[in-house]
Amino acid sequence: MTTPAAAAVSLSADEARRIALRAQGFLGAPDRRAGVRGVLRHLGAVQLDTISVLARSHELVPYARLGAVGRGAVEAAYWSEGHAFEYWSHAACVLPMEEWPHFAFRRRANRARGHRWHILADQDRSTRAVLDRLRAEGPLTSTGLGGAKNGGEWFQWSETKIAVEWLLDIGEVVCTERRSWKRVYDLAERAVPDALFHDGLDDRECLRRLVALAGQSLGVGTRADIADYHRLKGEQVDAVIADSGLVPVEVEGWGRPAWADPAALATVPRGRHRTTLLSPFDSLVWDRARTERVFGFTHRLEAYVPKAQRIHGYFAMPLLAGGRLRGRVDPAREGSTLVARQLSLASPGDARHMAAALREAAEWVGCDAVRVERAATPQEAAAVTAELAAL
Repeated sequence: MTTPAAAAVSLSADEARRIALRAQGFLGAPDRRAGVRGVLRHLGAVQLDTISVLARSHELVPYARLGAVGRGAVEAAYWSEGHAFEYWSHAACVLPMEEWPHFAFRRRANRARGHRWHILADQDRSTRAVLDRLRAEGPLTSTGLGGAKNGGEWFQWSETKIAVEWLLDIGEVVCTERRSWKRVYDLAERAVPDALFHDGLDDRECLRRLVALAGQSLGVGTRADIADYHRLKGEQVDAVIADSGLVPVEVEGWGRPAWADPAALATVPRGRHRTTLLSPFDSLVWDRARTERVFGFTHRLEAYVPKAQRIHGYFAMPLLAGGRLRGRVDPAREGSTLVARQLSLASPGDARHMAAALREAAEWVGCDAVRVERAATPQEAAAVTAELAAL
């Protein structure tokens, strides 16, 4: 790193990549004592998604950093003892409970808008009925409240579901748990600790905190990177970046202004690199433009692409090895066998990294065998199969 007088810190592309890896928990020894909760606090947000292949994405995120942490332990770490809540950040995310006050700006904006995309015939009556039920009966799912759908298509929500989701948007209700993938709702006044249960921070202070958190979680990022982390607007970042504590940097090849967490610049990133498979919703790669810029790796989720048009598969997971993205695999489970439906490698030498990542993932989800079904070339399939046999 070089620091010319009166100029921004200059980083090489490789330095920026290593800073990003360390900030995301992939370079250096993992903090196993802090565990899953430590990962959540460190990242600031863990995205949720309905797709479950090896496991759901919010389980894959701590696994990728910590290794084979028990899946039950992951759920307990998120949802017990009031440590986290679910709200809208990068998308629907698990968030550390201490960040509740900093999403007040979003709750206020939702309230000012007056509704989401569903409109209730009598909003006051419907929301009052939900609040009365929760107050009397304690935490409930939408099914417990009376049903999520009116029937028909998935988006045809019942009046009760519309009401409780609106209350979630404006902060009168909080999601404290996912149970069989259903949100469990509770009164925010009951679920959020008294010291945190307030919307007293003005919009500027909320934004300043979230911009600072994004910078810490990314290590280094452009305006667009920082905005995308918690889905802020560019102008919101502009309004507070000078007061966020982040410092301007210039990154070789990025071609645009960037900012870094000063703590990330204080020491040179060193340590052991993690070899693992990444959820497509992992915060290391969820921003596709940043992933291309930092890693030179183009990745797209093809779950919603017609099967005949998929190139890499339904839920292709990038392979991280040696601090670089070295391939991808679309996994599936058939009984006790993990199947690599489709894989590709950056180079022939990455076969051993892919085999190691597949074997570890298989053991984590309780599979005792791994089979390569298809690869970009027959040579790649044979090489990974041979490496698996040698493990």
